[in-house]
Amino acid sequence: MKRWMAMMGLLVLTGCGPTMKIFTDNTEPLREFTLEGKGDGRVLVISLDGVISNQGSATLLRQFPSPVQEVVSQLDLAASDPRVKAVILKVNSPGGTVTASDILYKELLDFKKKSRAKLVVVMMDVAASGGYYVSLPADHIVAHPTTITGSIGVIFSRLNMAEGMEKLGVGVVVNKSGKDKDMGSPFRPSTASEDKLFQGLTDDMAVRFKTLVQTHRRLSDEQMKDVGTARVVLADEALKMGLIDEVGYIDDAAAKARSMAGLGASSRLVVYRRSNYKNDNVYNSAVNRATASSGAMLSGMPGLEGLPQLRTGFYYLWTGAGAN
Repeated sequence: MKRWMAMMGLLVLTGCGPTMKIFTDNTEPLREFTLEGKGDGRVLVISLDGVISNQGSATLLRQFPSPVQEVVSQLDLAASDPRVKAVILKVNSPGGTVTASDILYKELLDFKKKSRAKLVVVMMDVAASGGYYVSLPADHIVAHPTTITGSIGVIFSRLNMAEGMEKLGVGVVVNKSGKDKDMGSPFRPSTASEDKLFQGLTDDMAVRFKTLVQTHRRLSDEQMKDVGTARVVLADEALKMGLIDEVGYIDDAAAKARSMAGLGASSRLVVYRRSNYKNDNVYNSAVNRATASSGAMLSGMPGLEGLPQLRTGFYYLWTGAGAN
């Protein structure tokens, strides 16, 4: 009897039974909710939180889309609505994979071209590395006084288990078709030539990042030299370096978005969600209640608990945010 009741409870939670689902999930369509204002013109608020990845996550009972998928879904919906005249992208991210960051960068550019809507970025706790990369298409960037941004560069992370394996007397036998086929292997020390190759790849990706910064922000050679150290900075210094346009808050970003879009001060500020929240406001980053409780979109933020799960690869990522 107890086993039968447990199975029925699981069916209810997963929505597999005939009863109504308790929680909304990511298979349900996005719906528009008004946070404030009135009229036809709309400013849409989209949140990008945590490590930027195109890989989803899952719990025992449900799966969650990746941050890339979730943001692109909202951009696509906004592009189909001519009433959306501007988008505020709330960025709270230390960055992520090179490819995922670049995908979002391009999707934001494509959205602006297709919709002709204005894009304003407002940076929250952290908008570093890939978090800054995806902010580049913005028509205006606002950072909170305490925002950490910058870290404009690339990091290639990989495990090295060779020393530990040697102490344990364990080895790995590899047959390979070329001398560099197993470059980056965690089971042996890297060679000088391999380190040179990896550094070359890292430098090439960094050149792309810095070139885009120069293109969008039009920085001087002296400013680019400072940016090239890949250090993080607070908002006031980021403003002096030309990385952002304004130090302020979300209401400043909303006012700027409305002004740039030619909308009145009382025009609608909207979000796309799968759940209705009472007393909702712009600081709510969840798209549905399951996301809010699971933290799936956060991918480990703010402590970056998910950081150890990051695979070997190239990242536009400030790893200092994940020190634990």
